[in-house]
Amino acid sequence: MKLIIQIPCYNEAETLEVALNDLPKHIDGIDVIEYLIINDGSKDNTVEVARNWGVNYIVSFRNNKGLARGFMAGLDACLRNGADIIVNTDADNQYCGADIEKLIQPILRGEAGMVVGERPIDQTEHFSPLKKKLQHLGSWVVRKASKTDIPDAPSGFRAYSRHTAMRLNVINEYTYTLETIVQAGRQKMAVTSIPIRTNAELRPSRLFSSMFGYVKKSMLTIGRALMMYKPLYCFSCIAGVFGITGIALGIRFLIYYFNGNGAGHVQSLLLCTMLIIIAVVTESIGLLGDVISANRKLLEDIQFELRKMDYGKGHEELRKNKDNDKKEKMPDEK
Repeated sequence: MKLIIQIPCYNEAETLEVALNDLPKHIDGIDVIEYLIINDGSKDNTVEVARNWGVNYIVSFRNNKGLARGFMAGLDACLRNGADIIVNTDADNQYCGADIEKLIQPILRGEAGMVVGERPIDQTEHFSPLKKKLQHLGSWVVRKASKTDIPDAPSGFRAYSRHTAMRLNVINEYTYTLETIVQAGRQKMAVTSIPIRTNAELRPSRLFSSMFGYVKKSMLTIGRALMMYKPLYCFSCIAGVFGITGIALGIRFLIYYFNGNGAGHVQSLLLCTMLIIIAVVTESIGLLGDVISANRKLLEDIQFELRKMDYGKGHEELRKNKDNDKKEKMPDEK
């Protein structure tokens, strides 16, 4: 059983070594632990720090591509290098490395394919009261959108089984945390969470420049993910608002019309007609989106099979090499 711990990095030379030193070197049930960083166009000596520490794999971008792109590139590299379990953590040492052992336990027991670390948000001192409330609100919205019970959706401290990692697709360029939960929930993947600890803050968060920007991008990410996986539901809700309003105005016009006052309320009839047309068009878009969503599911199944063929070759070779090494170490029987 091979575990690869990946760390997305962007100008993390000052904190990376602290985070690496905190990672576990041995875990019961794991044969090999390796380490990977994603250098997302860093301008400092992040890569040099990683190499001097002894990181096994380095994925480098020439320019900054964002957290989501870096996360997917890291998953790809971990899968190609034979990871059975992948853990994602942060370079600022926000999460306690010792908790990786309990983070992967649901995967080792076969209970889940994706495990999200639940931070003690209310007890985290460097989170402002507003940020705490927004974290809870955002997680609640994700739970409703994904139909999961993950209490800390923005947490980047996660573990993935090999099978689940091959299923993941991140479309937005902002962050992977929210979209992957919505995707996993809508695709009926086994997702769970466990309480984890956090360390003292070494630097401010770089994911967003303002609280308003964070909320706006998070809501757009959740909405986009929900529309991708449940387009008919989303557009039907929107069409329902226009349709019900239009019908109400139509009924209002008819009441006035039968009472002999219809000539003075033609505007209501025009608005009623316009709203009903908008509702019909919106519902039609939802139906088209539902067809596209069904086709995308087929494409995702094809992509998964191609990934199994692609990643599986290297995985099997690593398994064979490992078995051969064991045979060479065994004494000859006489």
